[in-house]
Amino acid sequence: MLNAGVLGAGHLGKIHLRLLNQSNKYNLVGFYDSSEENGKKVEAEFGYKYFNSIEALIDAVDMVDIVTPTLSHYDCARQAIAKGKHIFIEKPITNTVEEAETLRTLVAEHGVKGQVGHVERFNPAFIAIKHQLDSPMFIEAHRLAEFNPRGTDVPVVLDLMIHDIDVILSVVQSKVKSVSASGVSVISDTPDIANARIEFVNGCVANLTASRISLKNMRKTRFFQKDAYISVDFLEKKCEVVKMKDAPETPGDFDMILQNAEGIKKQIYFDNPDVPSNNAILDELESFADAINTNTKPIVTLHDGTEALRVASMIIDQF
Repeated sequence: MLNAGVLGAGHLGKIHLRLLNQSNKYNLVGFYDSSEENGKKVEAEFGYKYFNSIEALIDAVDMVDIVTPTLSHYDCARQAIAKGKHIFIEKPITNTVEEAETLRTLVAEHGVKGQVGHVERFNPAFIAIKHQLDSPMFIEAHRLAEFNPRGTDVPVVLDLMIHDIDVILSVVQSKVKSVSASGVSVISDTPDIANARIEFVNGCVANLTASRISLKNMRKTRFFQKDAYISVDFLEKKCEVVKMKDAPETPGDFDMILQNAEGIKKQIYFDNPDVPSNNAILDELESFADAINTNTKPIVTLHDGTEALRVASMIIDQF
């Protein structure tokens, strides 16, 4: 088992602490939080060992799980890497692309592994259909959330949209050609609602909308590719695949047939893949343990996290 420690015991940090504590792939050593008051409170309530310095925690573990505010990601990760520790770092990877690039270099120099917490890669609905995604040419993503002051320290692009940016970059195997975007600040100092259009070199276009001032929550992405439409509901953990194939010469009574202006007939059929339940955060943490133990590439690398941040920064620059 890998000895693990958590930096940051806020809302998400406490979730990570609980899951690492129950995992059979990690031994949770303890945690550090910059607020001693909060640290002592969490220690008293849950029994996790509170370390009174970052340095003491890093020295005691093999893997550091960084769940601090984004502005401190770089400094926390740099300290851990310098002492030869593997790092799991929540999204966005860092505050700037330059910091992310530096971490990638440091990880390579020190021979340790890093993974970024883009948790939607482990969403069971996405896992159920990702093998059917084949060169989509148009993608539409909506990620809407009710207002929560906990995420307003960063623009909505880094808070919410970056999830969809990472998913799309993992699917579209092509470089970004251009980005256009607009954003509006309603209740925060940074945009609370944003729309972005990403064009790729291969011709694929992705249209993304993110809002943190909506009346209801929504996390849906639709992929359009040749002869198929694939929908993923990340919130409800459901997916739907609608495919077309050449119509049979003698269609059945219940076959759905479409005919275009040229007289070509296609049959439409539906597929709702099974979506097994899982805990995506636990899965991403344990997948990182597997990568460390087997010396293989993590599922969401620091390179992936850097590229998602790069595109997010391009979008923010358009505002």
